[in-house]
Formats: sequence, structure tokens, C-alpha cells
Amino acid sequence: MTEKMIETAPPGFELLPQGLGYTDTLQPAYRKVEGDSAIFGLVVGTQHSNTMGICHGGVLMTLADITATTGANLAHGVASGSPTVHLSIDFIASARQGEWLQAEAEHVSVKRRFGFSSGGIYNSAGAVARFSATVYFPDHQGMWKDGRRGDGLLKRQEEG
Repeated sequence: MTEKMIETAPPGFELLPQGLGYTDTLQPAYRKVEGDSAIFGLVVGTQHSNTMGICHGGVLMTLADITATTGANLAHGVASGSPTVHLSIDFIASARQGEWLQAEAEHVSVKRRFGFSSGGIYNSAGAVARFSATVYFPDHQGMWKDGRRGDGLLKRQEEG
């Protein structure tokens, strides 16, 4: 019997920091920030899987949410912190334990108070899911759990 090789994060990805609230449920999760785009990914582990041994839809939705929102925030010139007001996802294929998943916001547009983002989640075989989201850009600083406007998902490890 041949065991499936566990994939790893591709070069250029760094581990997401801990302490980001619900996003911590994806750990270990990774990001790659280049200019005004960010890509997120993870290797599907047992903690990401359902009873069938495939990636749980809730994990895929969370990955889609942070990717879509970050894409809209970057296009808007904000590091993070805008709420998602709509998220839709189409599940296309399954992702098994040990597979690398990568989520990318591919089309982003920004209006005065809203950002619109769509993209996909992929494994080595192709598309696992497609998503679209609407993000609200509040005209106030809002409330932050630690008293500062967050940079959360995009804060570099070395900035710590």
C-alpha cells in the first residue's frame, strides 16, 4: 500500500501569526503577500477534515472569507478589519488530507463603501471551490479588541 505524501507550503509562504481570533482554527495556515495581493493556504490536516476525511466546507468558507476580504482591503488601501456582508461559495471538488490548498482573490473592485471580490481555492488537481464576497468599508474606526485598528492577517512575522 502506498501512503500519500503530505504536501507542504510552496516557497514564499509564511505561517500566519496566532491570535487572530477565529482564523486561528485554520492553523497551521499560510500567506504570501506580494504588492496588493495576498494568497492564503494550508495543508489539509485532520483538524480541517470532516468524517469522510476530506476538507470540511466550513474550512473552505473561512479560507474564502479571509482571502476575499483581504483582497478587497488591499485594493481599498487598508491592511485588514472590514466586515464581510455577503459570501457565496460553490464547492467543486474535494480536497483530501495532506493536500495543499491555495486561495486567491482573482477579481477585485472597490466602490466608495464596498469592495467586491471573487476567486478560487485550488489543489494540485485544479479548482476545489469558487467564491465571491462583498465587503463593507465602514466610515469609522470601529471597535477593535485590543484598541487599535488591526493589521492582523498581513502583519509580518518579523514585525511581531
